[in-house]
Amino acid sequence: MDFTEDDDHRLIREAVRDICAKFPDEYWSERDSTHTFPWEFYAAMAEGGWIGIAMPEEYGGGGRGITEASIVLEEVAASGACMNGASAIHMSIFGMHPVVLHGSDDLRRRVLPDVASGTLHVAFGVTEPDAGLDTTNVTTRAVRDGDAYVVHGRKVWTSKALESDKVLLLVRTTPRAEAAKPTQGMTLLVADLKDPAVAISPIDKLGRNAVASCEVVYDGLRVPVENRVGEEGAGFRYLLDGLNAERVLIAAEALGIGRAALRRAVAYAGERVVFDRPIGANQGIAFPLADAHARLRAAELVIREASWRIDRGLHAGEQANTAKYLAAEAAFQAADAAVQTHGGFGYAREYHVERYFREARLQRIAPVPQEMVLNYLAQHVLGLPRGY
Repeated sequence: MDFTEDDDHRLIREAVRDICAKFPDEYWSERDSTHTFPWEFYAAMAEGGWIGIAMPEEYGGGGRGITEASIVLEEVAASGACMNGASAIHMSIFGMHPVVLHGSDDLRRRVLPDVASGTLHVAFGVTEPDAGLDTTNVTTRAVRDGDAYVVHGRKVWTSKALESDKVLLLVRTTPRAEAAKPTQGMTLLVADLKDPAVAISPIDKLGRNAVASCEVVYDGLRVPVENRVGEEGAGFRYLLDGLNAERVLIAAEALGIGRAALRRAVAYAGERVVFDRPIGANQGIAFPLADAHARLRAAELVIREASWRIDRGLHAGEQANTAKYLAAEAAFQAADAAVQTHGGFGYAREYHVERYFREARLQRIAPVPQEMVLNYLAQHVLGLPRGY
């Protein structure tokens, strides 16, 4: 085992840090407060070529792996941008993975180069209000009508829908009751969002408000058959191809938030003087921060192993799920410790840790809650009976 940092990875970190340094905490606080998409940040990342880092080179991307993509997103979050910054680019970096693997040559040529360059904004439409985690219960329906599908239905938690031109949309082309298996009969379409048949409404939420999460209603949207990803009815299987990578990227973002929170907390603990000494001299302050550091480091090691395995085509279900679980818990603990270290000022927006806290909480429920991660580990790693 060699734990020496790869020179290339170090250069990636430095380059992303240089861009992020132009967007301090005050920028993100203002964007979060005003619910304004961070267009300047997005443009800077696109100009630097980071949006397409994991896209194949033949489509204008960097051709790099999940390891490199996770480093980019970790550094973005660690800069203080947290989920507002990471979510602004996350979908473009990896969300079109099913198109890369299963889309037709024509669809890939029409869509992927613009996604990689950052000129085409994309969203991801899967979750529905009545289906939740049971994706096989989605009811958004697409009916074939000549050379197009006609889509009716409703999705929720579609991030970046307001800004996006296209959405990678999961629909039912065969009703669940008529499908041979619940996982069959679902299809992925690359659909237009800037269409009169689409109504988008932002959801008022706790945090990450620079990037809206939306309810999207499709009322007779026509999607050309040529915009179908792969085979009709195989959409659920295509989604599964990217689940482990998605877990790793989310874990990296959580790690970044934890790093940002810990950095602020340590700085404050060293500067804030009460009873004639820095509060960081008190074990009641120092120990929670040291504990947070240890937990973040442990999560980081699992993230690195998971991405290493994915990039080499090895099975990584245990590692990716463990990374997501540990990083989400470690980030939230670090953010909570940062608020506690700041005392009353931890509630004040000017110190930023309250924003870190709100955004770290998201990692424990999205894109999959911690309980479902434990279900996976219990069933598929420990061999226990399925409990849901």
